[in-house]
Amino acid sequence: MKYYDKLIFELSRPGRSAYSLPKGCGKEIELPAALRRQAPLDLPEVSEVDVVRHYTNLSQMNFGVDTGFYPLGSCTMKYNPKINEEIAAHPLFTGLHPLQPAETVEGAQEVIDTLDKALAAITGFEHFTFLPCAGAHGELTGLMLMREYHMARGDSARTKVIVPDSAHGTNPASAAVCGLEIVVVKSRPDGLVDVEDLKPLLGPDIAGIMMTNPNTLGLFEREIRQIAALVHECGGLLYYDGANMNPLLGKVRPGDMGFDILHLNLHKTFSTPHGGGGPGSGPVGVAKSVLPYLRIPVTSGFHGNFGVMMRGLAYILTLGKENIKMAGPLAVLGANYIKESLKDVYKLPIPTVCKHEFVYDGLVNDGAREGVPGATTLDIAKRLLDYGFHAPTIYFPLLFHQALMVEPTETESKETLDAFIEVMRRIAEEAAADPEMLHSAPHNTPIRRPDETTAARNPIVKA
Repeated sequence: MKYYDKLIFELSRPGRSAYSLPKGCGKEIELPAALRRQAPLDLPEVSEVDVVRHYTNLSQMNFGVDTGFYPLGSCTMKYNPKINEEIAAHPLFTGLHPLQPAETVEGAQEVIDTLDKALAAITGFEHFTFLPCAGAHGELTGLMLMREYHMARGDSARTKVIVPDSAHGTNPASAAVCGLEIVVVKSRPDGLVDVEDLKPLLGPDIAGIMMTNPNTLGLFEREIRQIAALVHECGGLLYYDGANMNPLLGKVRPGDMGFDILHLNLHKTFSTPHGGGGPGSGPVGVAKSVLPYLRIPVTSGFHGNFGVMMRGLAYILTLGKENIKMAGPLAVLGANYIKESLKDVYKLPIPTVCKHEFVYDGLVNDGAREGVPGATTLDIAKRLLDYGFHAPTIYFPLLFHQALMVEPTETESKETLDAFIEVMRRIAEEAAADPEMLHSAPHNTPIRRPDETTAARNPIVKA
């Protein structure tokens, strides 16, 4: 163990302090006896430089898009220009108070209005609400709008929503929270929604269908207009999950496909760093037919996650309508480049052209032999950490047993993609020769492979 890998309590020595205050700079206050500790607070006693080194070292243990390649499928973990952070942190915006008179925050309102118009132009929708604070929150909001649309028309029998078997897990979860019954439509062997399986599911009890396009396999649903016509014909609405909007920017609009409601992830597609539980923003857009039911406030908590909205607007205005069209093609090019480069060593269940992401189904040769289990997708993910790469999404979608979903994003260079391809090929060679080495990976990280099953079944939720 390195010296600064120790806990800060292990570095503690009595009498050391990381700060000093001039005498008389504070006012002594006598606390009531009932509020006083019975014993001194157990805090580490260390010097300033030890504190700085300790927390700097801890920060370097985290993997982030600023430190390495992060090909996480369906999450669009892309590098975001730092100028967007600077604009979002401008004191003239961060210094605003939500209770200021409206006439003093016209600049902030202009940000909201401009972003609303920009997103409407990009997606083909009429108007957005920025109330939802995350993608799943946007899903719930959109489904509530769907229910309101039907209830206002006296169509209370529509209590079911159709969800493809390849959908993001939040889709059925959001529908269930909204009180809707989930009906699953199957995918064909080519990974697209089976229209023939969809037809008998449609009826007077269907509120709508939830889809993302391209879908979770990274494939464009070519029959989306037929699907839209069928759902509309039975009286239902189409909900668009915007998680995979990144490859469509400036190229295809969900509104033109026939969708009635959508949510976007500003924290995936439009610049705010994704992951870690926040911050997020899942604005919901509506078509003209649904606009009368958008009775909720345009923003939440006065003005929603305003900093996220600032980043999104900065991203859109920096690229402009000409350059935003480059994001999709570059993401598609990178995904297909990796897919084709490794299909001889990783199983490719659907060998067609993909959009921004694609799915492997484990290794062609996992090294399995009598008495020796083969290397799994989890093993590949853990071994990638030894080479300095974050793992792609694993074991999702559930259509494939050893799913490995890769999304390189448009911001990665060919050299980075080549380095990733080389490491993935090296791991495939290691698996074929010595799968046990992968079973015990990672070997070079501060924390090895934790017992995730025991951690999930017996969580320690306090120190």
